[in-house]
Amino acid sequence: MLALNGSSSWPTFSFIGIPGLEAAHMWISIPFCLLYLIALGGNVLLLILVRVEQNLHEPQFYFLAMLALTDLGLSLSTMPSVLAIFWFDVHNIGLNACLTQMFFIHTLSSVESGVLVAMAFDRLVAICAPLNYNRILTHCTVACLSGAALLRGATLLAPLPFFLRAFPFCGTNVLSHSYCYYPDMLNLACGDVTFSSVYGLVCVLCTFAVDVIFILISYVKILGTVMKLGFQDRNWKSLHTCACHLCTVLVFYLPLISLAVLHRYSQETPPILYTTMSNAYLLMTPLLNPLVYSLKSKQIQAALRKRFWVQRVVAGE
Repeated sequence: MLALNGSSSWPTFSFIGIPGLEAAHMWISIPFCLLYLIALGGNVLLLILVRVEQNLHEPQFYFLAMLALTDLGLSLSTMPSVLAIFWFDVHNIGLNACLTQMFFIHTLSSVESGVLVAMAFDRLVAICAPLNYNRILTHCTVACLSGAALLRGATLLAPLPFFLRAFPFCGTNVLSHSYCYYPDMLNLACGDVTFSSVYGLVCVLCTFAVDVIFILISYVKILGTVMKLGFQDRNWKSLHTCACHLCTVLVFYLPLISLAVLHRYSQETPPILYTTMSNAYLLMTPLLNPLVYSLKSKQIQAALRKRFWVQRVVAGE
């Protein structure tokens, strides 16, 4: 049975803001709010462009739309708790709400990793087997790959909330982030958490570790194909189409790996660095992905120019 916390039979958890800067939280909320608005607006714009532009009705842009949808979910999962701290000085959250937020954060992160693998497979087929591209990457294949990423994330991570509900929380229950994160909550649980900790590690290995290996193998094959065909302009242009995906992979995995390392050495990590990396992990990916594709993808740039031109013509400018 869960330990009592205050007058409630269910524990509550406390978020931290930015240690040492509590008096400036209202001012800090301004850039955070702007970043969230840019992230939400950018990903919605990508979804609209893929929906309305016929020349974007290709597998790579369908995967991009799935990525944008996942980023929207991640932003909406963390935004309430982050902005509540800065705007209203609300630091507490109940167990059920915390478990729900945690489930969506981890599931959507797993889905995003799976979509990145699907995008790497798309680039692999486009460069290494261009004549069979339309035969291999059909609408059915795209739907199956996207569905598999979603099903894997939801299935593997569904037990995590139930594991945590089985433990009593008998401490101060202060979380290290501005949102609910499984390793963070597990550190606060009382009792033997060995199995739950091992299961969390298995989830990481079955998702992020496996996905990184698949992405690396894909790019080794892509680079080998380009080098074997010679350093011609056409081959370098084909390799350039991977630039957006590579930037997205780095934007997603670098904060994720950094946060995992910080959790490993949490006792030696300055609180301000810990808080900064934890916010960067889930805020920078939704923020930067639309910017990367807007700056690097010629098709997205053409679609944006077309939409902007149409709007100006309609407005009579």
